Amino acid sequence: MSSAQIEIQLIASLVAIACAIPGTFLVLRKMAMISDAISHSILPGLVIGFFITQDLNSPLLILLAAATGVLTVVMVEKIQQTKLVKEDTAIGLVFPALFSIGVIMIAKYANDVHLDIDAVLLGELAFTPFDRIYYNDIDLGPKSLLVIGIILVVTLSLLFAFYKELKISTFDAGIATSLGFSPAIIHYGLMSVASVTTVGAFDAVGAILVVALMIAPAAAAYLLTTNLVKMILLACFFGVFSAIAGYWAANFLDASIAGSIATMLGIVFLMVYLFAPSKGLIAVLYREKQQRIEVSLITFILHLKNHTETAERHVNHLNEHINWQKVRSKTVLNLGLKNNLITINNDVVSLTEKGNEFTAKAIDYIITNEDALIEDMKDDFFLFRG
Repeated sequence: MSSAQIEIQLIASLVAIACAIPGTFLVLRKMAMISDAISHSILPGLVIGFFITQDLNSPLLILLAAATGVLTVVMVEKIQQTKLVKEDTAIGLVFPALFSIGVIMIAKYANDVHLDIDAVLLGELAFTPFDRIYYNDIDLGPKSLLVIGIILVVTLSLLFAFYKELKISTFDAGIATSLGFSPAIIHYGLMSVASVTTVGAFDAVGAILVVALMIAPAAAAYLLTTNLVKMILLACFFGVFSAIAGYWAANFLDASIAGSIATMLGIVFLMVYLFAPSKGLIAVLYREKQQRIEVSLITFILHLKNHTETAERHVNHLNEHINWQKVRSKTVLNLGLKNNLITINNDVVSLTEKGNEFTAKAIDYIITNEDALIEDMKDDFFLFRG
């Protein structure tokens, strides 16, 4: 493996970690699409910074782009506060306007300058090892590696310094205010970090992959844990894994590195979306199926409570009168037997002592509608639920 390959994977991994940290809080705050808005609307800031410095490598470009990103958030919130449109509509109004302004400024005043919009949007990791920084003829490494490394160090420092404030303001702004710190300042600080990270990653991966790296790993982690620290670590892991796996997929297929990484992010999220233990699609469908069986069992044992006739309590009654299929009938009966709610003798179903106790509680719940009763019933009787 050549040094260029190592540098490309290292840059991609650092970008993934730098994006995953603010991305986690954006997902938790239900502001995922604001990252897309920021990634496009900072273009005017980049152009204005170039007009002032005449240098594409000036740090002022990052600062002005970050300021434009914060301006985007402010404009979205101000439009949303009018209550005339929702947040997604406000985002759709603001970022196309700002992005278009940036495009017009480039076309009108910087047409002969290398501000390639396609490169900004798509990025190309394969070129990053060739854009290097030298100091007194000493090779300090790829420019993108140093820039994103500095941004990552700053992001981690801010995370450790303001973790408590970020956590509380993310989950309950009211408590944050009562504790004496401003959720608004934390909010705009987070938006500033997201803006700076987006700009810093432009050269390496482009705006589209930045959005994918900010949202997809955090969204996947959100499906696996409710612990904030674990969510951040999982998001970083998914981002780094996708970056490295995407690079080697691109190397094997001779395809775009950024496109392969974005595809790998989609595959990772799809796997988690399908197979997450509690929030995954398969787990949710299984749980819904079990809940339908529960309802059927409750219906049946309440029916048994109200009938003493042998014909009404016969196994065949389930199919002939209640109109259940044989598979469903067997499933319901097995669940009742498993929980010791019923007994079956000569195909006649009877309630056990535990079944009688349950039906008494169920009837009380139906009459009183007290939530505490139903929770106790779940704990005491439906043992198959984890």
